[in-house]
Amino acid sequence: MGQDQASEVADQLSVPEAMIKKACDDPALPELGIIEQVWNTDSIPSSETAEAAAKAVDSLPLETVPAGGEIALGVGSRGIANLASLVSGVVTHLQDRGYEPFIFPAMGSHGGATDDGQRKKLAELDITEATIGCEIRSSMNVVEIGQTTDREIPVVADANAASADAIIPINRVKPHTDFDGTVESGLSKMLVIGMGKQRGAQIAHQWAVDWSLRNMIPEITEQLLAKLPVVGGIAIVEDQHDDTMLVEGVPPSDFLDREAELLELAYDVMPKLPFNDLDVVVLDKQGKEISGQGLDTNVIGRRPFAINEPEPDQPDIKRIYVRGLTQKTHGNAMGMGSADIVHENVPADLEATTTLINALTASTIRGVKLPPVVETDRAGIIAALSTIGVVDPDTVRMLRATDTMHLHRLYASPALIAEARDRTDLRVVEEASPIMFDDGQFTAPSLRH
Repeated sequence: MGQDQASEVADQLSVPEAMIKKACDDPALPELGIIEQVWNTDSIPSSETAEAAAKAVDSLPLETVPAGGEIALGVGSRGIANLASLVSGVVTHLQDRGYEPFIFPAMGSHGGATDDGQRKKLAELDITEATIGCEIRSSMNVVEIGQTTDREIPVVADANAASADAIIPINRVKPHTDFDGTVESGLSKMLVIGMGKQRGAQIAHQWAVDWSLRNMIPEITEQLLAKLPVVGGIAIVEDQHDDTMLVEGVPPSDFLDREAELLELAYDVMPKLPFNDLDVVVLDKQGKEISGQGLDTNVIGRRPFAINEPEPDQPDIKRIYVRGLTQKTHGNAMGMGSADIVHENVPADLEATTTLINALTASTIRGVKLPPVVETDRAGIIAALSTIGVVDPDTVRMLRATDTMHLHRLYASPALIAEARDRTDLRVVEEASPIMFDDGQFTAPSLRH
């Protein structure tokens, strides 16, 4: 669908502000101020991340790799801070030690499940042969290395990686959006799903409906470690500002245990909403580089697309209004079904094929249901507030954030500002004032810092 056609469809789906106001009796809106979360962080300077990655390599048992051997480095499609620097640090250090590293895309079905598409996804992250200094071998070909013990599920791996003398995945460890387990998004998942390419990703997500990824990933990881020359992984943990705070080499002997420990650390430092009970949350953007599900389920407390996976316990949000898609998501609106209302910008920028293929591969089609569409921001807020019961603008608990990743500064209603004054983990930056609109759209910009 072309952009003009998408805009036409969005216009047809969008309910005008005037009709929303009439249906909801044009209620009074809360004022909004600005609060800031107080985070104590200790990140690695960007200029030192390559060196940190090189040191991490020395923690791995490379003595098992023959001199001059080829080492396959798995790199994914996520927007990891300093990724190019980290990967370059690994590549250069391996070359200095006499090895021949190459990169293979370890991103499942991303990039349209094509060789060229996955190479382009890496290029968007500044991972190219010119910038990194080694070959990139992008192929969707996989080899089957075995089957799981009880269910006899095929275990597959990237053919280029499987033929190398050693394999090292490079990935960020963080909570996953689709499930809870001892290991979630990180080194093991990259081996099982990322390195499995389109076929491996589809197999894993199909079977995960009955056999949760929390059980599948550790079992298949153990098989991959036993049958392939995985000499460890480079684990990355980011702080609340999404800056690199830890880079560590994890040898195969400690793979699952150490990743579980790093996941606990990642949970502790991940950015979260500072309130567990909220009436309305406005999110300026959603996108795949923000979260695999567009909206991080661990932040919004919703997992409506899952079949056998429980939702997070907190927070409890009555209504979520999403204003648009990020540019980097390229129309992939994965997870938009977690919202209650969306601005017409969402369907206008939606790439339906990319979105549905992603959802089919991940078996999360309920997550791409299009919510009700409104013409303006004012219409979105009115619709949200008018469907949660009797609302007092002075007591309603409403937040506006840039997205589910960038939560340092937030727009907050008077009730939340009053609560923030009594908390040491929050700071009031700006007192509440009436929400300003221009033709129904917010005039106040996103809070990115």
